[in-house]
Amino acid sequence: MDRQKQIYKVTLTGGAVNVILLAFKFIAGILGHSAAMIADAVHSLSDFITDLIVLIFVHISGRPQDKSHDYGHGKYETLALTVIGIALLIVAVGIFHNGALRIAAWWRGDELEAPGMLALWAALISIILKELTYRYTIRNARKLDSPALEANAWHHRSDALSSIGTAIGIGGAVLLGKRWAVLDPVASVVVGAFIVKVAIELILQGMRDLLEHSLPDEIEDEIMQIAKSEPDVIEPHDLRTRRIGNRYAIELHILMNGNITLSKAHDHADSIESRLKQRFGDDTHIAIHMEPTEDD
Repeated sequence: MDRQKQIYKVTLTGGAVNVILLAFKFIAGILGHSAAMIADAVHSLSDFITDLIVLIFVHISGRPQDKSHDYGHGKYETLALTVIGIALLIVAVGIFHNGALRIAAWWRGDELEAPGMLALWAALISIILKELTYRYTIRNARKLDSPALEANAWHHRSDALSSIGTAIGIGGAVLLGKRWAVLDPVASVVVGAFIVKVAIELILQGMRDLLEHSLPDEIEDEIMQIAKSEPDVIEPHDLRTRRIGNRYAIELHILMNGNITLSKAHDHADSIESRLKQRFGDDTHIAIHMEPTEDD
């Protein structure tokens, strides 16, 4: 099964879980009179929407190079990561705001309706299903080196963690009585704050790649070591790197003795390119510029 089909399979599996939880949470939130559970249901809705975004953008990013995209369509996958982060941030702010309004109402003396056991069971079931979905998705995201799939995995994990907060708030309100019903909106505020943090991290990661941020220092050091180990290469320099979706782009200058033949110099450059692709993948974009120097 090729990479694109594997991403589709993983995403559709997560989407199926999201649809089931989405319906269950909304029903449990309404019948169980729980603002935290309804907030959790909205989070599941955002998960389902991001599943659709991943499917659309991964399909686009899998297209081959064409006349208007000399480096392929890999950036669309990075764009999906950023869109997911923005969608998650909007949802989180809404959850935080609604919870804060209910807490303010309780502070003014308004009586809040205590949630029921159905909402608590929905939260507990959600924790289990979403954590299992996260583990399945993150394992495949790392195997396939997919930023969009990894972002979606963390979306699943954020839903599991938000359900933990929801379960604590609902459980406290149920077990301690109506007087402590405020724990339900408090839980939704905590969930909203946590999701804001996750969303901002996803947005920053996507923006770094879209703005041509260099690869991490340890990867650049490894690239330089591979170039230095090639015979007749005197000094690799002017290294430039970036990500294009799930693949790397590497541009490098190498200094070699000016007295060796052009054919031999070309063979050395080919050898470096082959070893870099062996290490970082056949789809790695590599440009090596050879420069001569006089032999002392």
